[in-house]
Amino acid sequence: MLRKAVAKPGVGVAKPCRDVPNPDTEVPDTDGDVRNLDAGIPSIDGDAHNSDAEVPDINEEVRNPGTEVAEVGGDRPDLDGEVPGIGRHLRHPDIAVPQANGPRHRHLAGIELSATCRDTRGMKPSITLRLLACLALLLAGAPALAKPALWVVKDADTTIYLFGTVHLMPSDASWHDPTLDRAMADSQTLYIELTDDDPANMAALVLRYGMDATHPLSGQLSQSEAHRLGLLANKIGVPGGMQTLNVMRPWLAALTLAVTPLLKAGLDPEHGVDKQLKAQMAGAGKQVLGLETAEQQIRFLADMPRAIELALLRSTMRDADKGAFQLTELIDAWKVGDVDTIARIGNDDMRLREPKLYQLLLVQRNQVWATKIAAILQQPGTVFIAVGAAHLAGPDSVQARLELLGVPVERLP
Repeated sequence: MLRKAVAKPGVGVAKPCRDVPNPDTEVPDTDGDVRNLDAGIPSIDGDAHNSDAEVPDINEEVRNPGTEVAEVGGDRPDLDGEVPGIGRHLRHPDIAVPQANGPRHRHLAGIELSATCRDTRGMKPSITLRLLACLALLLAGAPALAKPALWVVKDADTTIYLFGTVHLMPSDASWHDPTLDRAMADSQTLYIELTDDDPANMAALVLRYGMDATHPLSGQLSQSEAHRLGLLANKIGVPGGMQTLNVMRPWLAALTLAVTPLLKAGLDPEHGVDKQLKAQMAGAGKQVLGLETAEQQIRFLADMPRAIELALLRSTMRDADKGAFQLTELIDAWKVGDVDTIARIGNDDMRLREPKLYQLLLVQRNQVWATKIAAILQQPGTVFIAVGAAHLAGPDSVQARLELLGVPVERLP
């Protein structure tokens, strides 16, 4: 049982929420699930921009999921024996991990990166998709005074803080401010997206849901698309190039393309905001809980229909030349609490161009989290909840879902 919190002056008091659904309800399993929750890819030049085929629009893929994909001519990599692109975990040599630099595309707004990225090139989507406003919010920019946005939900005996995170950060990034630090100190419990993201668990999940050597990726794309993908992989420095991507599921290949430049730039998931909050609270002897599990997050991507999965990959390839500018803009917006800009860059494009993906990775999860938060409000105490920043931006944000449940949310100054 959480200790009773002392309400602070100057903060609005919300009405107690009535008839809240069961907070333990699992994320609905729908045919639209994406088979967790943000980054761009540097532009490519040369032949990569002179592909003889335009990348199809994602909505066309969704409208025509039965369309067959063209076979790719030429030799395919030898899939017998050791699988290309698979290596051994440096700390756990008995564990095989894919040799790619992990997930994250700005579409995948809440999907975190695996802890295995520390010392291998294994990836972990902790949807964290997520859709990566969160992953894109990662490159800490200039040394401006940081003031990330913070919200509060209150009633007579409960206080819940809501904070948007970024899942990758440089080691020298500064983002604390006094209001945030007071909220953390006052809280007895921290909720983050997931806590079971140890390297062994993440490597096993990625191998189970992200690798498919029996159906080479090149055979699921047109010849021109496969050619462009190979050029792009070499351009951004995917270890092993197309041979590595060829044994991956399309969703994992998309996230690998998106996050590889970020990891090569020195960004570390161990310095991500959620990781730092977890260490701070655990170090103070406070409870740290997960809103989801690692398997749930990965299966948001792995369970999506193949047409949407391939559309995600094509979209990632198509947007390869937009990443640098958007990343800089998103990072600056997060550090100063500019939620409108986060929503515009991190969410709006996905909502308009990839509506099914938007519903699966953002809207449905936000609804489930809002239901859980409303249930937490029924117990006395002070709780701090930290999720990917894109989940707290835009018209379908967690805050908007809470308001629909009769739970007012106030942004702190």
